[in-house]
Amino acid sequence: MVNQVNELIYPAAACVCAFAGAAFDVRSRRVPNFLTLPGICCGLLMHLLFGGWAQLGSAALAGLICFVIFLIFWLAGGMGAGDVKLIAAVGCLGGLPNVGNLLVSTALAGGMMAIAMAVWRGRAKETLLNVGALVVHHRFEGLTPHPSLNISNSQTLRLPYAVPIATGCAMALCLAAMQR
Repeated sequence: MVNQVNELIYPAAACVCAFAGAAFDVRSRRVPNFLTLPGICCGLLMHLLFGGWAQLGSAALAGLICFVIFLIFWLAGGMGAGDVKLIAAVGCLGGLPNVGNLLVSTALAGGMMAIAMAVWRGRAKETLLNVGALVVHHRFEGLTPHPSLNISNSQTLRLPYAVPIATGCAMALCLAAMQR
């Protein structure tokens, strides 16, 4: 029973970090470094203290996996660097056993929120056409940002992606609790 409770500490700590990041992102459209760097360090330290060196390595791998996957979207101009650092912190805190659920839940939450935003703002058709333009652009240009369809363009719809990260983290915590 104690081990089951300890295993829920990691995704719960990840949720605290993710929801703090979401609050900052909604208010200021930024995820501050003073949240992400301590989140990474705290996650690694927690895993070391509660699980030893092997678990520290596992947590570092979890953070690295999350970081690399989101780095691809940052390189393509579709996401801010704060979101990349936040998912790395959440991955380090949550640990390797929770990374799959975290990433899938975050992607589903982000997709649903993006669709809802496009419909709510009356830009669903435009957004669908933009997705096609992005696919064509990235097919021929690789991971370079699209000249106009990127986060630096104030005319594009921009979702504060820390919100889907927090939502995905909460869903991963629920899944972890159900599995124990």
